[in-house]
Amino acid sequence: MNRPVQPPASAYFITPEKEANEARTLAIIVDNEPGVLARVIGLFSGRGYNIESLTVSETEHEKHLSRITVVTRGAPHVIEQLKSQLDRIVPVHRVVDLTRVAGEDGESAPIERELAIVKVAGKGEGRVEALRLADVFRAKVIDSSIEHFVFEITGRPSKIDKFVAIMEPLGLVEVCRTGVAALSRGKAGM
Repeated sequence: MNRPVQPPASAYFITPEKEANEARTLAIIVDNEPGVLARVIGLFSGRGYNIESLTVSETEHEKHLSRITVVTRGAPHVIEQLKSQLDRIVPVHRVVDLTRVAGEDGESAPIERELAIVKVAGKGEGRVEALRLADVFRAKVIDSSIEHFVFEITGRPSKIDKFVAIMEPLGLVEVCRTGVAALSRGKAGM
């Protein structure tokens, strides 16, 4: 009786376990100089990872430091590799993963906010409904005419997603989003 040949016990035949992709929010403190953003973002594109949100602004004018906040999605071990590679870029001062599992080490999820400007066109009953829903979401009217409204809304990205989805059947015309700004909770800073 012929038995099937088993492959030899080798590391090459061990199938790696698939880690679930997780959303991660990274804060990166860098020198505010030309080319730094391109180098930081190049690491993500070089590894084939998409950036879901990106915000950049100078935060310490006297020291010429900027803060880059990146929301990306990936396997935990790959995100750790990205963080260590980011730490090695010369103009990068600190890299902090703001994403924490609630309750882990006494920490909780970071405070994340986003700003969106949403234009909705409509007349009659749809117009009244758009105003009513904007009030529920605490969106402010920042421009209006007889045929449109422009709303300003801030909150977690999921809140903005819901607001945009609700406005779509009411005459959504255009959306502009800033990207996520995030801080860790507690008294300590970066």
